Amino acid sequence: QVQLVESGGGEVQSGGSLRLSCTPSENLFKRYHTGWFRQAPGKERELVAALSKSFTNATYTDSVKGRFTVSGDNTSGTVNLEMNSLKPEDTAVYYCAARDPWRREFHSWGQGMQVTVSS
Repeated sequence: QVQLVESGGGEVQSGGSLRLSCTPSENLFKRYHTGWFRQAPGKERELVAALSKSFTNATYTDSVKGRFTVSGDNTSGTVNLEMNSLKPEDTAVYYCAARDPWRREFHSWGQGMQVTVSS
């Protein structure tokens, strides 16, 4: 099972940008679908962005469309989440996750990283 490590979180003012990276123990490019989730205090975890196997197709939840971009590095297999025009409501713990294409649920998770957007 692939191991995932997130990096790049932190605190930023409203309107600012952050870039999260998900470094895998094996290249995600050819085998796994990947996703970025977030969970704010008192709220359910939500899928923010998803990237298909081979990094060919990206999808986003409506609240981040036009502001967030998910991408993958074919060589390293790292998956990144570029977050622009950040809002206080983006404050949450962000997780990257991976799943085999035939599974419905994500089965490999990173440790989570705090992103705080101050107004």
